[in-house]
Amino acid sequence: MIVFINDRPIRLVGPKAAAQLTDPASENGPPVTEYDEVVDARLELLRDDVLHGHLLVLNATPTTVSKLLALLQKADASYMLSVTLGCLDKEACEEAIKKPFKVIKAAGGVVLKGDKMLLMFRRGVWDLPKGKLDPGESSRMGAAREVREETGVKVSVNQRICTTWHTYTLNGNRILKRTKWYQMGVLDDSRMAPQFDEDIEKLAWFNRRDTKLALTNSFSSIRYVIDQLQTMGVKS
Repeated sequence: MIVFINDRPIRLVGPKAAAQLTDPASENGPPVTEYDEVVDARLELLRDDVLHGHLLVLNATPTTVSKLLALLQKADASYMLSVTLGCLDKEACEEAIKKPFKVIKAAGGVVLKGDKMLLMFRRGVWDLPKGKLDPGESSRMGAAREVREETGVKVSVNQRICTTWHTYTLNGNRILKRTKWYQMGVLDDSRMAPQFDEDIEKLAWFNRRDTKLALTNSFSSIRYVIDQLQTMGVKS
């Protein structure tokens, strides 16, 4: 599970995956890792001075997760790039990270036409079409509907890419949005137009180079979706 809090990725992994993140050859000293900070939650408490660069927290429990969420609310985490939580019980940690939030289910799509990808410019950044599911609506149906409503493009829904979770605040409520993402093909784009009442200013078909440039002005979660698409061997 990966959760984007304040646009920073918080990744939760189980004990086996966590063990692979450290070098067993460094048994008598600090683990040799790709992280800037390593904290063993069995031995020390999380403090705000570790919230910088890439942070690895080993032996994390639901209490560790709650402490991290509290720190991220009050501490300066502007220099933090990512957190990886090596959880003793991954499922319990996932429940702990969801607990303070209202969960909203959504779906969206990466629409491809030949070697080009459809992006939309909304609220000052490039984004992908997505939105909340209607009651009783499947993720695939909702993803196609949201793309059609926001862009005017009718699509075919193909393979699922990934699921993202990201947080935001709405009317004083802390929201955790779960979005299932799908690769999509174009059935009809003759009526393509931005949905202005959703603050979408413009739409554009970008090739791979221009997509990469555009995504420098986007969200980390959106870049993650595109990265996952490319690991599937789909060219954009």
